[in-house]
Amino acid sequence: MKLYYSPTSPYVRKVMVLLHETGQLDDVELIGASGTPLDPADPLMGKNPLTKVPALERPDGPTLFDSRVICAFLDARAQGGFYPDGNARWDTLTLEALADGILDAALLITYEGRLRPEGMQWGSWADAQWFKIERACAALNQRWMAHLAGPLDMGQIAVACALGYVDFRHDARGWRKGNDALAAWYAGFESRPSLEATRPPEG
Repeated sequence: MKLYYSPTSPYVRKVMVLLHETGQLDDVELIGASGTPLDPADPLMGKNPLTKVPALERPDGPTLFDSRVICAFLDARAQGGFYPDGNARWDTLTLEALADGILDAALLITYEGRLRPEGMQWGSWADAQWFKIERACAALNQRWMAHLAGPLDMGQIAVACALGYVDFRHDARGWRKGNDALAAWYAGFESRPSLEATRPPEG
């Protein structure tokens, strides 16, 4: 298999963490495909019509894209159990969706500051995205701590990758304020070898 990736993409990081946790890293060739909405990565042309990473090219089927689709596929392939059966599955999927919502908002803030010309940047828009992140972190702190402290699943991985990206790009905004339980959980979880191995490079 071939994984089209960028080392700074938090969506790619979700996939990489799962590859580490399920012992599938050696089954995948990594192909750099860094780009932006204004300058899509050439290697993605013909692989993912949305020209977004991650994209997983398989020898026996069409290329998969969207981190949630790829993670579900890799988990099924390894029989890893990161998406549990029964009612617990819906909690895991909801938690992953919440984490991806944090990523979506954080990435929009990043693009607003990095891609939009300075005179056209909209501070209120960026703040509105941050308010989504604040609400999501508060919900995690108030509603989801028992799940985060439970058996390892894709929801936990997604949350850790989301919080890691917020630290990476928007640390100064301070998501930890008022979220002591979530901050304590993350401080422990980010020391997992799979998280350590997939930290984005500075820059």
